[in-house]
Amino acid sequence: MNRRPESYVKPKLVPSPQPIPDLSFVIPAFNEAGNITRTVAKVDAHARRLVSSFEIIIVDDGSLDSTFEESRALCAQYPLRVLRLSRNFGKEHAIMAGLESTVGAAVVILDADLQEPLFHLETMLKHRAEGYEMVYAVRAQRRDETWRKRVFTRAFYALLNIGGDTAIPANARDFRLMDRRVVDALCALPERNRFMKGLYGWVGFRTKAVAIELAPRATGASKFGFAGLFKLGLTGLTSFTAWPLRVWTGIGMTIAACSILYALWIAIRTLVFGIEVPGWSTLVVAVMLLGGVQLISIGVLGEYLSRVFTEVKGRPGFIIAEDFSADREHL
Repeated sequence: MNRRPESYVKPKLVPSPQPIPDLSFVIPAFNEAGNITRTVAKVDAHARRLVSSFEIIIVDDGSLDSTFEESRALCAQYPLRVLRLSRNFGKEHAIMAGLESTVGAAVVILDADLQEPLFHLETMLKHRAEGYEMVYAVRAQRRDETWRKRVFTRAFYALLNIGGDTAIPANARDFRLMDRRVVDALCALPERNRFMKGLYGWVGFRTKAVAIELAPRATGASKFGFAGLFKLGLTGLTSFTAWPLRVWTGIGMTIAACSILYALWIAIRTLVFGIEVPGWSTLVVAVMLLGGVQLISIGVLGEYLSRVFTEVKGRPGFIIAEDFSADREHL
């Protein structure tokens, strides 16, 4: 009779891995109780038509309304997972919380207000089949915005692309389709001060832009005011370009050169015309000008130093307070 060798170890039964969805949808939401049910229903309807399997991940970014409760109630109807962050960490970190939770072969980022028409998703999938690893939406026009916001946006992208190593396209939206390799590359980046539009460009890969016309919001208003956009723009400038630091070197050299030329002019005038009574106005203007330039340059240095301080502390960009789905226990 054949006997098993003494070294024989009975193999352990390994559960078969869960099938990988074709698409993962990441939807950051902040105070979107009026939109979230309609948004999930539309995403589900479009996804069922385009792919065989998918998942939807809603990231509640510390909403003050019933966004989380309404999202959680939808889990019984849809392949939905809801993450509730412990507080409002901002849209960039909410997007990262969603990306790190996805398992799909490709990932789509959508705004909860669904201003980006979902029929563009079919075009994005076609471009992915052509070999593009990231397909993103750009605004075809900005006529619906105020002149101040248009001017600010145009100036911001112009400044951002001065001397930068990464080309960041103007008018790009967060609505985009990314291959799993792109998502893994984004999740591997350790920085805390995240400007996602810059990071999308920094990781590279083959990209394709799709021009879209935004639809009006069904309910509510945009959560991004001018102050929020300015703060995000400042993060982008200090994260992806160093020219604000270098420009003050040029300003300092220019002021120093003008000072030397002015000193030579005073010396020559004194030798030719004699000593004049000194003027207080010239002295005051010079002191105020130099003092203002120094304070501005210190402020620019402080902005960059504050980013370094944030990175050195090593705090996580977000904290997940609840992780809920129909087949998942609360975490």
